[in-house]
Formats: sequence, C-alpha cells, structure tokens
Amino acid sequence: MDKRFIVTIGREFGTGGRRIATELAELLGVKLYDRQLLDTIKERYMMTQEDIDYVKSIKRRWWYEPVSADMYRDEEFLVLSLAHKESCVLLGRTGFHIFRNEPNAFKVFLMADKAFRLDNVARRENISREEAEALIKKVDKARENFTKTFSGNTRYDARNYDLVLNVAGLNPSDVAQMIANCVKQKLGL
Repeated sequence: MDKRFIVTIGREFGTGGRRIATELAELLGVKLYDRQLLDTIKERYMMTQEDIDYVKSIKRRWWYEPVSADMYRDEEFLVLSLAHKESCVLLGRTGFHIFRNEPNAFKVFLMADKAFRLDNVARRENISREEAEALIKKVDKARENFTKTFSGNTRYDARNYDLVLNVAGLNPSDVAQMIANCVKQKLGL
C-alpha cells in the first residue's frame, strides 16, 4: 500500500483489542504502536510503569500537574511523528483525538457486553469473575479519565470514530479482517 494511513483502535478492557490490533496490523502490513511508546517517556522522566499508570488513572488537568501534561504532549508528539513517517495501527493513546483532523486516519472503537468481557478477562488473567469485574472497572475508569483529561471528550462518544463495533461473540481474526476491509474501502487503499 503506497498511501500513508493510520488506524486508531480504542477499546473497552476485555474486548480482545490488543489481539485484534495485532492481527489488523499484520493484515495491513504495518507496525502496531501501543505501550512501547511509553518506554521513551519513562526514560525521559525516569518513571516506572506504575508511576505512568497512576498518572493516567487519576483525573487531572494540565495546569495542576504539568508533568502529566508534558508526558502526554511528549507521547502525542511521538505518535504524530511515527504516523507521519509510516502507516501504522495505534492501540489506545487517545488516537481518535490525536488524529481527529487527519484525512488518512480511520478511527475504531471496540466494545462488548459485560458477560463477554468478564469471561475474557477471567480466562486471560486466570482470576474469578468477581476479580475480573473489579479489574474491568478499574482499567475502564483509568482509560476514561485519561481520555477525558487529555482530549476533553469521552471515549464512548460514537462521533469520535469511523467504526464502533460490538465484538461479543465474534472471532478476533474475523474482526481484524472486517476492520481491514473497512479501512481499505474508506481510505481508498
């Protein structure tokens, strides 16, 4: 594919978003960017992953916490730099917001019902459904707070995306193929 593009994937915890994004990147022949972007930021601020997760999980505003805003701006700069150099799939990182004005961006949000998510998380993490429910609430809250803080928007607003997909009961490989087909059609690839 000659045309440079970016696919952003937002998701609820427990939807299998990482697997879908990985398979999508393979189908499109591009790199997947996600948490590895944070490695550069961790080094710059000498922070542990736990420090970064904590900063992301609490609702903050840049004028109160300049380090967290600087971290986000650095991460946003990294993401923009990568996407302007090569086509890629971006998992999370408020990609829908960062690329809101990019004509060659295709923004996706993955969701699923509670039972599907509970089963996925309990199986993947080898924990009880009660523990899975607590973990889902914690991760979803952290992601939503991060999104609202840095985009001023909720990640649940369907207007942020080109495609919102309920993945419950769907095969992740089929979902990745479906998204790839939509990307190719919408972006003319």
